[in-house]
Amino acid sequence: MTASHLKVLENEAIHVMREVAAQFERPGLLFSGGKDSIVMVHLAKKAFFPAKIPFPLIHIDTGHNFPETLIFRDELVEKLGVRLIVGLVQESIDQGLVEEETGPEASRNALQTVTLLETLKKHQIDAALGGGRRDEEKARAKERFFSHRDIFGQWDPKKQRPELWSLYNGLKNQGEQFRVFPISNWTEMDVWQYIAMEQIEIPQIYFAHRRKVFNRRGTLLDDCPFIQKYPEEKAEEMVVRFRTIGDATCTGAVISRASTLEEIIQEVAAARNTERGNRHDDKRSETAMEDRKRAGYF
Repeated sequence: MTASHLKVLENEAIHVMREVAAQFERPGLLFSGGKDSIVMVHLAKKAFFPAKIPFPLIHIDTGHNFPETLIFRDELVEKLGVRLIVGLVQESIDQGLVEEETGPEASRNALQTVTLLETLKKHQIDAALGGGRRDEEKARAKERFFSHRDIFGQWDPKKQRPELWSLYNGLKNQGEQFRVFPISNWTEMDVWQYIAMEQIEIPQIYFAHRRKVFNRRGTLLDDCPFIQKYPEEKAEEMVVRFRTIGDATCTGAVISRASTLEEIIQEVAAARNTERGNRHDDKRSETAMEDRKRAGYF
C-alpha cells in the first residue's frame, strides 16, 4: 500500500474521532495494549493536537494479561498524561456478577463483557471507541462506524443506522450507548504499515523472541500460571511472536523469526490465515464473536 492510501485511512479515522468528541458528552477509548488500540491512541493524539486527548483510556483487565502489555500500558499513559480507567474482571468475580470457569479450558475472556458494561455504566461513558476492524472476523464485518447499543449494552446488527456520505447519527435515548470503530476499514496490513510509517512504539511481544509455549489443538499458548495444562501437554521453548494480543489464556503465538517491522510486514503479506486464527476463544463455537457482541462485548 502507498503512503497516500494510509493517509486516506488516517483522515477517515480522525474524522470519526472528532465526530465522537462533537456528538457525545463522555466518550472513552477502549485500550487493550494491542497494536490496534495503540494505533487508535496515536490517531487520537493527531486528531486533537496540540491539546491532550480529551477522553480517558479504558482497560478491561482480565487479570490474565501478558506482563509486557501492562508495562507498555502504564508507560504510555504516563507519557501522554491521560486518565486511565481500569475495570477489573476479578472484582466482577468477587461481587458475584460472573462465575469463573475452571479446568484446563477455563478463560476469563468471556467474563470481561460484564466488567466492560459495569465500567461504562459506573463512569457514564456514552461512546466507547474501539479498535475493531471489519477484516478481523465475520461478525466484525457487519459493524458500522457508529454501533448503537440498547440500555443493556446489547447490539442488534439488523437495527444499525445508515452511514451515507460519512454522516454519523449519534442520537440516543437515556441509558443507551454507542461503540465507535474509527479504523473499521483498515486491514491488518494497513495497521502494520501505518505503525512503520509513523514509527509508533509497540510492545516487544509482537516481535520474535524466545518463549515457553505448549500446543493445544494447533494453538501455541503461553506457558503461564493462568492456564492448567492437560497431562499430555508439555511446554517447550520456541522462537515465537504474537500477531494479536488479548487474554493470555486464549491468545496463541506463531512461530516466527520476524524481529523488525519490515520483517513482520513481509510475514503478514505471506500469511494464509487471519490474525484471529490464533485466538483460542474464537474456536469455541461458529458464532463465538457475534454472541459476545450481542451480549455487549466491544
